[in-house]
Amino acid sequence: MSCVETISAYALRSLGLGERLLPRGTEITLCEQVTLIGSGMIWNVYFGVLALIAGFFLATGLALAKNSPIWMLRRPAGWFIFLFRGSPLFIQFFLAYELFTLLPRDGLSLNLGFTVLTAETSWLTRAWAGALIVLFLNTSAYSAEIFYGALRTVPRGDLEAADAYGLTGWSKFRRVTWPTMLRLAWPSYTNEAIFLFHATALVFFSGFPAWKQKGDALYYASYFADKTFNPFVPYPIAAGYFVLLTLVVIGVFGAVNRRLNRHLPQERRPRLRIRPQIIR
Repeated sequence: MSCVETISAYALRSLGLGERLLPRGTEITLCEQVTLIGSGMIWNVYFGVLALIAGFFLATGLALAKNSPIWMLRRPAGWFIFLFRGSPLFIQFFLAYELFTLLPRDGLSLNLGFTVLTAETSWLTRAWAGALIVLFLNTSAYSAEIFYGALRTVPRGDLEAADAYGLTGWSKFRRVTWPTMLRLAWPSYTNEAIFLFHATALVFFSGFPAWKQKGDALYYASYFADKTFNPFVPYPIAAGYFVLLTLVVIGVFGAVNRRLNRHLPQERRPRLRIRPQIIR
């Protein structure tokens, strides 16, 4: 099988499309490893993008709640952030999987009197759903703390200027507070986004199984390392894909950062400084 035929057969293998059987034997080629590990990266991108988008909105709400003078909003938000920032992500995967497996296999039933609604729960134990929920909650907590810190450092002069223009309530938040908060938080939030995409590699080691062999990049890298008895080829390939993904994230977030700071003079525009988090 030529490399072009390999790409055609395995490029979408992680989505259940194309060749069903994985390469076997000692004749596994470099093209097959690059193609299948790249196919698995589709799931890593899926986990990272959806968790990042959904987590952005939850993190904004949590930051506002933690900054609220109302203790019924501030306390639960603070506990949520502390819980997910204070415990390791891998343990969160494990506990979430154990919790989801305790749910009734037939689903949860809600009797409304005139009808009974049944919510399926079996899908929560699969990686595409359960692991995504854990990543979403985890990144929401870390991002909320970043946004909260930025919210607390919004210059008082900006808020006083908004008051002078007669802006109050939602208009003041939408046009002054929120954009300023994002501008201040964006460099740190970029690092959180990079770490989130790196953290998607932990899904393979969590208890959430790959459904119908629709695994991520580490799933296929581990398969090739086991079949070829040589981990020094598939794992560097997977690392290379993550490096490329990191460059894409830096490029996208850098463009957003320039957009957020477009009103500032060139010399005052902050540059993104990437600080990889080795231990979290």
